[in-house]
Amino acid sequence: ASLREPVIRRAIRRLGLPEGSQGFDAGCGIGSHTTLLAEAVGPRGRVTGLDLSEDLLAHARERASRCGCSDRVAFRQGDVNDLPFDGECFDWAWSVDCVGHVSIGNPEDGLRELARVVRPGGTVAILLYSSQLLLPGHPGLEARLNATVSAMTALTGGVDPDRHFMRALGWFKTAGFAGATASTVVGTVQAPLDDATRRGLLSLIGMLWGESRSRMTVEDREELLRLTDPDSAECLLAAPDYYGFFTYSLFSGLVTREG
Repeated sequence: ASLREPVIRRAIRRLGLPEGSQGFDAGCGIGSHTTLLAEAVGPRGRVTGLDLSEDLLAHARERASRCGCSDRVAFRQGDVNDLPFDGECFDWAWSVDCVGHVSIGNPEDGLRELARVVRPGGTVAILLYSSQLLLPGHPGLEARLNATVSAMTALTGGVDPDRHFMRALGWFKTAGFAGATASTVVGTVQAPLDDATRRGLLSLIGMLWGESRSRMTVEDREELLRLTDPDSAECLLAAPDYYGFFTYSLFSGLVTREG
């Protein structure tokens, strides 16, 4: 959260959500973005979060209560590919690391379902993690590690390159949106790192490469551990000249009702 929240806030600001509007957070998880969206639309606005997991939604409700915005957010269990809402009931819709992800389903169908519940002229936006440089000085190692991540390996074996998230402008056009736009939001970190930032980086490194270690060579796995283990004398995160970044890419379009 210490790393992601400033980046998510910047992405939300780029959308310019109308104050007092009613929005939808598809695949809201523990509600960390839902509360930020509610903050962006102000006290007269309202945001509904939806997720498939009731366990995550329980955390989301607790988070909204702690943030003091329970009266402006609501949470509902459901599938982002088959939304349990009537048509045209929101002013905008947003999804982070969900709609558009290679594991969620056909992206154009997902966008059309979001568009179905948004009023004409409203915005649909999707935001996904898109890149990083977290191992400065070791570009070859980082490139090899990236090739082991499930989001990359899922695109091998004959999967259409158009399914990759960075082709989302085409999805918006195919799905019938107007004025599709794209931009990238960058989060940066540099030494000296405080404890929260260091923990955040270790969590991000674990998210990226922790589950793919079986696909790494023994040499790359050992080098990664040496460079990221806090107890290692070679830990990059303790280097006085450490600098790294990560990016999220934002795609959005306006809902139309042709015919």
